[in-house]
Amino acid sequence: MPRKTDGILFELQPRPTKGSDGKPLLYAQPVIERKFDLEDIDSFCAKYRHTSKGEMLRFADLLEEVVAMWLRQGHRVETPFGSFAPKLKLLGEHTEPSKVLGQDVIYSGVEFIPAKQFVKDADCSEEGFRKQRASVGNSQMRDTKAMDEALRQSIHHGHITISTFMQYSGLKYNSAKLFLDSLCEGKKPRLTRYKESRTWHYIVNE
Repeated sequence: MPRKTDGILFELQPRPTKGSDGKPLLYAQPVIERKFDLEDIDSFCAKYRHTSKGEMLRFADLLEEVVAMWLRQGHRVETPFGSFAPKLKLLGEHTEPSKVLGQDVIYSGVEFIPAKQFVKDADCSEEGFRKQRASVGNSQMRDTKAMDEALRQSIHHGHITISTFMQYSGLKYNSAKLFLDSLCEGKKPRLTRYKESRTWHYIVNE
């Protein structure tokens, strides 16, 4: 069967629970290949939706201001995306309602319930799905030869960056950084790191 080349790319990750064969049960999650921000939305709408440049940025700022104001007052706010409401947390363990006071409750974030139409509009199943060819979870970290090869391939201009190592190792950012950092420790560290601007650089010690 030919390999599928279109559709939403997904990867498999292990769940904490195990199946009847003793191996971790798997779940699928999308591989995020690109992130769009408000600048991207503003540029897209100015080019394809006849808005003026900066209009979407001003709209988003104003929307956030007004929604946050109403959430601070304890209200629920409904939008085309869904509804927002403040989340509360009760401190301690209580069984008697009459003994619960205002100081026993704290703010714990924002609840978001997506609107049914928004969920329907965002359906990404039309093109189907294709599996990323990569190890499940971080199992490749236990393969010494694979990690050594990933390190070798990641050396560009005399150093290794986390993003480059992610590309060759298949690890996520935090796991890739943790692995590279571990090689900077000990009496005879394999790597030395330094930070340039916002990027960590790792040099192989001779």
